Amino acid sequence: MGWFLMAGTAPDDDPARHVVTVRRKDDGLVAGAGLVVGADTVLTCAHVVNDALGRPLFDPREPERSVIVVELHGMLGARQYFAHVEHWIPPRSEDGGRVLKGDVTWLGDLAVLRLQATAGELPAPPRRTAMSPDQKVQAWHGSGNEATFADLTVTLLVGPFGYVDGSPTGMAVGPGYSGGPLWSPYHRAVVGLVAAAFLPGRDPDSGAQLPYSPQDMTRRSWAIPWQRVEAELRALGFLDALSPKPVDPEDPAFGILADLVADLLPSGNTRVEFGRRLARACGVRYGSDVTPPTPEEFASFLLAHPRALAALAAVLRREPGGASRRVLAAAGLVRSAKLLSPQEYVELRERLRLLDPAVLGRLAEAVRAALPHLAVFPDGEDLDALLDQLEAHPGDGRSAGGEARVPALLRVMEYVAALCVEPQQSELRLWANGVTSRLGVAQAALDERRWDAKVWARSVRDRATRGRVLVEVTRAERGRHRLGIWCDEGSGPRRVSAESVGSYSSPEAAREVLRVVTSLTSDAKDARPPLVEVLVDRKSLDLPVDEWKARVPGELVPGVLGVEFPLVVHCPELLRRHGRFLPHWRTRWSRIDSGRTFLVDESTDPDSLYPTLLNQLDTVRVSVDVSPGPARDRIVQTCLVLGIPVVVWDRSADGRSHAVQHMAELATRELPDGVRSYRADAFANRPEFPGRPVLAWADADRTVPRLQLTEPQESA
Repeated sequence: MGWFLMAGTAPDDDPARHVVTVRRKDDGLVAGAGLVVGADTVLTCAHVVNDALGRPLFDPREPERSVIVVELHGMLGARQYFAHVEHWIPPRSEDGGRVLKGDVTWLGDLAVLRLQATAGELPAPPRRTAMSPDQKVQAWHGSGNEATFADLTVTLLVGPFGYVDGSPTGMAVGPGYSGGPLWSPYHRAVVGLVAAAFLPGRDPDSGAQLPYSPQDMTRRSWAIPWQRVEAELRALGFLDALSPKPVDPEDPAFGILADLVADLLPSGNTRVEFGRRLARACGVRYGSDVTPPTPEEFASFLLAHPRALAALAAVLRREPGGASRRVLAAAGLVRSAKLLSPQEYVELRERLRLLDPAVLGRLAEAVRAALPHLAVFPDGEDLDALLDQLEAHPGDGRSAGGEARVPALLRVMEYVAALCVEPQQSELRLWANGVTSRLGVAQAALDERRWDAKVWARSVRDRATRGRVLVEVTRAERGRHRLGIWCDEGSGPRRVSAESVGSYSSPEAAREVLRVVTSLTSDAKDARPPLVEVLVDRKSLDLPVDEWKARVPGELVPGVLGVEFPLVVHCPELLRRHGRFLPHWRTRWSRIDSGRTFLVDESTDPDSLYPTLLNQLDTVRVSVDVSPGPARDRIVQTCLVLGIPVVVWDRSADGRSHAVQHMAELATRELPDGVRSYRADAFANRPEFPGRPVLAWADADRTVPRLQLTEPQESA
């Protein structure tokens, strides 16, 4: 990169400086180690994070908003930071299940931590390269103490596992080394992470570690090779940010940027001054305080670092001649350029992290409200991915006289701020004011969007978020089911059932659900019963969970789930079967109050459903008035795959369904309560209400515990 020293170009006179300490929350002792991999990110093992939080080592659940204390070591001593989990790849066995006691190797076991640090505070990340047999490597204890280094050799590389043996003298790898980097002095690079050591067994009675025996393995450990780390992280899109692509000198933008730098910073002294300020803003080192960077080196850095152009516009903001505005114009030519400077991005993420969970849970809803004309809505399930998508969207187009438009990201943040209470609301708005000013957007334009957000927030508050209980039902042996239960009072699902392989009969399952519903905290102003959302696979859509009775001995009422509560079904398996239809689902849900209903009856050709619904994105609800059988199952499942958020059918009707016709008179948003009311009437008077209605309901504004539905160890 030349004058600007990107990741991996920092001097490595003391590789122990790359070791990050991860400390336990309760006692402050060392849980393990990690290493810096980005401007504000640290990589470690998931089981180290579990240990730091006082959880079982192989707990697969994501820690969510838990705070982890990490410590970085520099020439001036250690400095502590707070961090939270950004990406979580839990430990898993080789068959995809849970890691069990006695397992000696496992897959996954990675955690990317995001630190509360501003650009430039963290040391430059080390180089990374692949692990190979016979490499001589070094490891350090998580304390980062230089004297704890252990000399090791990669003795065997078998697929995703690297076995390393220690030398007979010096330190041996043991507790506290996990998650730390394996450093190759020859390659001057990290080649993997320490995962575990083979230690003597423990006494079965006392639990004490047995003394060493000549029959024990001597100083053997195993590690996660860097090539496996890349394979695990590649699916998350995280590696793209760690490894910028080499700059192509033939790129037309390269010459334009080099000429622009030469014009704006003609003297060597000014290029040194602004080069230093730019490097510090981007959290990278620079080559010299005397020798200036060439315009070409400037251009290479601006193309390689996605936030460098925004940072340069910020440092040139007070320079005469419209320098900052010219840089922003040039940024429009660079597809990889991000909207926010590193400082602005870090500040935004920190403000979002501190928001109330109830507000964070409505991010996707705020996006759809703020950007109603988007053809494809960003996915709000991952914060980094959401911000990345929003930064790529242009302004909303409502500007006059050539004024800069309000970027989509700023408009969304105004809608998020409108949901917040003080001081979070003012902090987000002050942040937006600063970005708006740097971009040259008129304050009046931002104020207009701010007013729109206030109006929307008032309407949202009038429509209170309903509490819900999510119940994952999977079939066990005949007549019995396994349950996973989550509560969501508006801030996202939190698991309330213990993970177990036990199964329930229908009455037992109903009693368990009623127990959880009773414990759900309800809004005193909202008298509505909570929504019960049953998560099923495609073969269980007609499972009569709404008819399950608690049958508690001595009770005066039977406790029928679908009679007491609005009970709907949701099939994430079908909804996510083809990811290309997820944008259709979000678009349809955004029109839930104004969209149309499509009726499917016996005269409808099932083969016509696919092209018809693809051409009707304003269809939010399908009523299926078809007799039970394979044809109806195919129709229902096709609707769910195509992203229809609301589907109604009758579980048992032959011919015209009384229940489906009855529901046709209700507004879409009233259907959950309408179906509950119908079931209550049917329980009291079956001849007059003969239907057994089923309501599939997929709310795009509220999340489901997706990992628990897809990972084998969560549904076992």
